[in-house]
Amino acid sequence: MRKKITVVGAGNVGASAAARLAEKGTFDVVLVDVVEGMPQGKALDLSQVGPVVGSDATIIGANDYGPTAGSDLFIVTAGIARKPGMSRDDLLKTNTGIVKAVAEQIKKTSPNAFVIVVSNPLDAMCYVMKQVTGFPRERVIGMAGVLDSARMATFIAQELKVSVKNVNAFVMGGHGDTMVPMPRYTTVAGVPLPELLPKEKIDAIVKRTANGGAEIVALLKTGSAFYAPSVSAVQMAEAILYDRKQILPCAVWLQGEYGLKDVFVGVPTKLGARGLEEIIQLKLSVDEQAALHQSAESVRELQKITGV
Repeated sequence: MRKKITVVGAGNVGASAAARLAEKGTFDVVLVDVVEGMPQGKALDLSQVGPVVGSDATIIGANDYGPTAGSDLFIVTAGIARKPGMSRDDLLKTNTGIVKAVAEQIKKTSPNAFVIVVSNPLDAMCYVMKQVTGFPRERVIGMAGVLDSARMATFIAQELKVSVKNVNAFVMGGHGDTMVPMPRYTTVAGVPLPELLPKEKIDAIVKRTANGGAEIVALLKTGSAFYAPSVSAVQMAEAILYDRKQILPCAVWLQGEYGLKDVFVGVPTKLGARGLEEIIQLKLSVDEQAALHQSAESVRELQKITGV
């Protein structure tokens, strides 16, 4: 029996995630959005992918959470993008309301589900989701580090002219300007990055990684990244539902790890059938530890502003 994944938000990120899941055919998918007709239309379109790729998965679109009941996992992408003249606090408050409403429905219809949060500001929205659902930290996880690490790996592969399959990049911290790329723990075919590139090249890659989302927004002008974020969320979902015990950098609720408590921050995690199964604690340098704590304090401020 196929497990059920609900994708909340049928915009670019949500629809792309649903499309990838539909093509795989290993999960039934429910696509939920408040816009009448949109999730139903996209679900119908995705259902017709089945005969082409050989997928018998059921794809349903809905404007309410009835069809989501009993979902094994939710990928939450709901929220608005920042508009001209809108302050960060305005965006935070608006999306807090949206994610809070989503969390209440998840708690009601699927009290045993795992939740992967993609909505921005990512770390703060993870906090809202956890507080409102009351779910244990093992079942509320943020998608940020997987995406940020993929961006870093892309830039490294391009610089070294090697396959991305040889690059294992790693990013910690909050999702945004204060993220903490980790060159010391980044390898190419097992070789530490500092042994392959000079510091100025690494610094340039680190800077570009931190600005990865903004670079895409500047090019698109009317939107933000959605292909890489969606596949990153799907990778996390598969790690959990297939019990892969996969090590991935994710935003999780820290309870003393890395000297941090009661804050969502990106760290290396093991994802499996219990969701967050382990937090991997790396030995950080003084500078790395300071950068991680600075990033965490930025997230903590956003958590306070949510008022949840």
